[in-house]
Amino acid sequence: MSGRNAVTDSSTTRDPFELERLAEELAAREVSDKAEELKSGSAHDLPIYIPLSHDNPYLSAETFDVEEFLLSRSYTSLPDLRSELREYLSTLREALVKLINDDYEAFISLSTDLRGEGPRLERLKRPLNDVKAHIVESRIELHSIQDTIEDKLQKRAALREEKAFLHLLLKISESVTRLESLLLITLPENEASGDLAHRVSPHLSIQDEPETREDRVRGRRAKHLSRVSSEYTQLLYHVTKAEEQKSAFVDEIRWRVDRIRSTLSSDLDHLFGSTLTALVEGREEGKAGKATELERAKWMADLTECLKSYDMLGLWRDAEDVLRREVVRGFVKNTIFPGSLAAPHSPLLPHTPFAPVHTLAPPATASYFPPRTPYTPFTAFASKENPFQSTRSRESSSSVPLLDESDNALAALYNRILRFVDRDMSKIIDAAERINQKSGSQRRAANVAASSAFKQIKSPPNSQRGEHGFEMMANVVWAEIARAIMDELGSVVFSAGRPDEFRKNYDTTQAFIRALEFIAPSISSVEAMRHHPLFISFERRWQLPVYFQLRWKEIILPLEDILAVTRIEPSVNKAETEPFVTVQSRAIWRAIEICWSGQIYIPQLGSRFWRLTLQLLSRYKTWLDSSLPAYEPISKANLNPSGDPLASGTPTSITRTSTPIPPGGESATAEATALDDILLRQLGAAITDIRAMQQQVLKIWREEISVMLPDMPENDGQDLVQPEDALQQMVASLVLLIDPMSSQVIAVLTRRACEAVQAVRSIPASLRAMSLKRTPSEPSYFVPTILQPIKHFFGLESADGPGTALKAEFLKPYSTEVFESAVQRYIYWITSLRRTEESLRKLQRAKKPLFGRTAGRDDKGKDEERIRSQMILDVEAFGRDAEGLGVDLASIPAFQSLREMVHANLTDDY
Repeated sequence: MSGRNAVTDSSTTRDPFELERLAEELAAREVSDKAEELKSGSAHDLPIYIPLSHDNPYLSAETFDVEEFLLSRSYTSLPDLRSELREYLSTLREALVKLINDDYEAFISLSTDLRGEGPRLERLKRPLNDVKAHIVESRIELHSIQDTIEDKLQKRAALREEKAFLHLLLKISESVTRLESLLLITLPENEASGDLAHRVSPHLSIQDEPETREDRVRGRRAKHLSRVSSEYTQLLYHVTKAEEQKSAFVDEIRWRVDRIRSTLSSDLDHLFGSTLTALVEGREEGKAGKATELERAKWMADLTECLKSYDMLGLWRDAEDVLRREVVRGFVKNTIFPGSLAAPHSPLLPHTPFAPVHTLAPPATASYFPPRTPYTPFTAFASKENPFQSTRSRESSSSVPLLDESDNALAALYNRILRFVDRDMSKIIDAAERINQKSGSQRRAANVAASSAFKQIKSPPNSQRGEHGFEMMANVVWAEIARAIMDELGSVVFSAGRPDEFRKNYDTTQAFIRALEFIAPSISSVEAMRHHPLFISFERRWQLPVYFQLRWKEIILPLEDILAVTRIEPSVNKAETEPFVTVQSRAIWRAIEICWSGQIYIPQLGSRFWRLTLQLLSRYKTWLDSSLPAYEPISKANLNPSGDPLASGTPTSITRTSTPIPPGGESATAEATALDDILLRQLGAAITDIRAMQQQVLKIWREEISVMLPDMPENDGQDLVQPEDALQQMVASLVLLIDPMSSQVIAVLTRRACEAVQAVRSIPASLRAMSLKRTPSEPSYFVPTILQPIKHFFGLESADGPGTALKAEFLKPYSTEVFESAVQRYIYWITSLRRTEESLRKLQRAKKPLFGRTAGRDDKGKDEERIRSQMILDVEAFGRDAEGLGVDLASIPAFQSLREMVHANLTDDY
């Protein structure tokens, strides 16, 4: 021991920090880590050894960084790194020595080769000064020549620009002169030379008879004005370029350009107006006969040329003003006036008789009673085809969708307007639309400069001159018609004080607007019409909030009178309330139907009618809450009165002299039974109405409301309740009332069933009191009466039960719960009878017989057997009766226990 201690002390003294032990542990840990890495397959890659060389980036850097170099060689130990650096140093020395040895002769001869080079360089330097002076002098001369050339080039460019500007002015002068000659504008004598005054257009200088010359000029005037318009557009372009340089010549001839502009505009307006008049009236002014088809085609070609000229000049609004003044305004004034709805309407005859329009659907109507189910959005079109994708031949037949004008003066007025638009305006509108389609955005942008001169004089301050292209349907047809309707018939058409008439006028007017949109040549024209200020004003004239308030009063006031009766009472006349039972529920549903009926609903008021629908459902729930009897849950104590053996804890003895208890002998009084009947009738009616309301509301949502209700706006970052979700929540709040009402119904039915089960107590006494001791073959009289309350409630035996309409949904669950409670009560009474029989058996056993065994004991055994047989028959009949109500006996363990209990002997312990 002393030697070992000495060795330990000596080792501790040599290694006080136990470095050797720590090194051994570190080595063992590294070995274990390497073994784990090999097992897991995640061994690290070994570093690649790169010897030191001249290409090493750390050694060839401008500034040698020791730390980076050492970090790059971190996998090398310091002794190895030192050896490596020494080897590299020796390599460098050898390379230096080799370099010196290879270039030794060049180093030695370097100094000898440079002898005498100094004087030679001095001799070479002397002529360089002269060369430098000559070069500087030449540079100065070149700079002066360059400046002279640049000055001449600038003068030449200025002259070229002035020449181009003069050519531009000459073009302007020639264009002005040529336009004045084409427009037959005579110059003043002091400014017109003799030769210029007689320079006129060739087609105007024909020296023939006046009639011949007039015909020829009239035949070519549309083409002539088109040429003038093109020339005038070029003139305005040149004038705009000249104005950028602030030319005084342009200012001097500005009055001539303005005169050309006014003359061209007046000539174009006159030609366009006379052509429109000839087309509409069907004959030329001054002639009595009707025009031929060839003449009408010629007028249409002239009108198209005029429209092209207007489009070329950017005078779209001027063409619309001429069309409005010459054609539309007169018709509107003669058609729409304060007494136009009461005045007899003469039919407007078209150029050709209207051919019958073959449609797949009956003609659209604006009548007051559209079909209710299934709901389809209102349309005034007689055809279902897309008007913007179909080619309409107005020459052969009329494609205008007419309204049903039977007993509707406003529809007759609208039909007259539609016939006029289709007859006199459709060709003009189509021609303008074709020109719009051919004129691209680049051309219209170029025409802005051309139209700017006209805007200063002809444009009213609030006109829509900033828009490009013709908008005949919006700015001419709709503007005149809408203004006339609002001014002349506003008090009749927009009268919201009479809801029925207002709704009829609104439907008819919307149908008229859809018909105009059907006639429109393109979708863009429809959009322009809908964004027109007069269209917005026209829509605002409909006092839809006032109409809604009047309808609200018509719906709510009678409903509140009906809901004032806060008592659920089934209706006597069931045919009037189907599928509901109470008058109040039917009134609520009728109010919801009215909100979405075709006679009341207006799409623009969809959100308000939707809110009213939810309010009606909420009002119905409030009425149910106030009308339903107070919910008082019936506990087991109520089902087991204190007089029952289970409540007292002591079984009641049944004497031999007791008589059978009739059904309901211990039940509630007649007054309580009547109250229960009233309660069942009220609860059954309430549940039936709630279920019917749920079905009807969801049905009308699927078939009508979801189609009629406008889409919800999208709000980013906000969670909006969707309409269907809101409706489902409201319906769910109504359905939640069914559970407590069902509990009350089940409680009443259970109490009545349990009262019938009480007759089980009379089985032993009745069998023992029988004079004829025979084995029972039929179930007891009370068995069919146990589930009789359920049959009466659902109307199984008679078609007039409180819950007849609930039979399909609630018969099985109600019967199951009532049956299970009755089985529990049945088990209780069987248990009570067993206790009673056991008490009697012990009592008789205590009385010892004087003379051995008596015959009474055998009779007692037979009585017990008959009682058991009777109970078996009763339980089986009870189970069959429950199966007839849809009860699954296998799913009720209590019934299986009851079976086992009645099959056992009365004296057996169970």
